Amino acid sequence: MFRRHARADRAFREAQRAGQALLAMHSEWPAPDLSGPDTTVAPAAAAEPPVVHDFLPPDLRAPSRQDVAGFMMRWDPPLVIDGEVHTCPTCGAYRDWIVFCMRDDSVWLRCRAGHQMRESRLDTAWYNCNSGPVDQWHPTLGDGLRYLGH
Repeated sequence: MFRRHARADRAFREAQRAGQALLAMHSEWPAPDLSGPDTTVAPAAAAEPPVVHDFLPPDLRAPSRQDVAGFMMRWDPPLVIDGEVHTCPTCGAYRDWIVFCMRDDSVWLRCRAGHQMRESRLDTAWYNCNSGPVDQWHPTLGDGLRYLGH
């Protein structure tokens, strides 16, 4: 009985380490250059919070747990963003994506060939509107990809 709990705890710790490594990989990218033209915002516009069209209550939104690196879902049909079909810039694939929603409100796409790219036109609100409930916890990224068929 106790061995099962120890294995589950060990798997959970390994998943946390893998998630932290994934987040560390994304945080190593250089910060954008903000020294360009003056982009000051009027005080009235800065006081208003941005409008996010997210119909889910806060406790069901994707980046709700601090111990989870992100969420993933499978997207089989062609992915249409802003009226055009999104294709992988490396291999030209246009369907069968894995969509990742990370804690930092970024959305990443992975094609069947394993090419990954950040998609700035998608956000957590889009992910929440198009994903179903979380039905499985995966200790590693590889386990999650196998579960989703990649």
